Amino acid sequence: MTQPIPNPGEHLRTALALAASGVPVLPLRAGKVPFGNCPACAGNACGGRPHMKTPGPCTCPKPCHAWAAATTDPDVITSRPWQRAWQHASAVAYHPGGAGLTVVDLDDADAIVWAREHLPTTQTVPTTRGEHWLYRGTMPSANAVRPGVDLKSTMAYARWLGPGTGTMAALPDAVRALTAAPARPAPKSVTASAPVGGGTCRHRTPVFLERGIAMAEQRITEAPSGVHNAVYGTFLAVLATHGHCGCLTDAHVARLFTAAQHRGESPRHCAEAWTNARTTLGI
Repeated sequence: MTQPIPNPGEHLRTALALAASGVPVLPLRAGKVPFGNCPACAGNACGGRPHMKTPGPCTCPKPCHAWAAATTDPDVITSRPWQRAWQHASAVAYHPGGAGLTVVDLDDADAIVWAREHLPTTQTVPTTRGEHWLYRGTMPSANAVRPGVDLKSTMAYARWLGPGTGTMAALPDAVRALTAAPARPAPKSVTASAPVGGGTCRHRTPVFLERGIAMAEQRITEAPSGVHNAVYGTFLAVLATHGHCGCLTDAHVARLFTAAQHRGESPRHCAEAWTNARTTLGI
């Protein structure tokens, strides 16, 4: 059954009540999206992420939207800009981290079953498709930590859907562990050798080669996306600069392969990328 949407007065009363209890609040427009509370940020013009769910590098006097705008100050909540927002708001949101809380957002029935089997019982709030489990304590927010499970705490917001039921428990280690980086297998030994060389050496000093390898490792390690292409491009650049004279050793190649494997590349993909780079350059 579809729930009726509260009127602006009810949203404002809810927001003031939450703020009085120490919960930072903000209005949400249709689609569970925050308002841009200044002209410079209208339509995401300030550079925030899609739908302004996180604030961009705007030049407003203070944070004007998303979780950063959440406040407990009744003067801000009832100010003229916010009054206009309440007229068009579809819901009230709050900043869990600002209230010292973490919300485990369970998006479907399977996620709820998992939580009941693995997490301690706590205060529970029904949502449209699942449940919010609330814990005392904060942590970094993260999406999709497992199928159907998001974590909302610091630098995030959640819809206020009522107090729910049950007694709130302390944030368990089992929730914190959901954001821990999975252990990667130790890189395997290198399966490709350095070129024999024979061309003119342009390095002049070993420092030039060492700096080149270090920069290549950094490029692979810091690639924001498209790691496979970044690995191939880096191998190509290294071979183009250092692959003709024979100064490049198997130890250097092993360092590059290790960096690539730490980013998730398999030994086979490393070897293929290395071979393709050598073929492209005729080495």
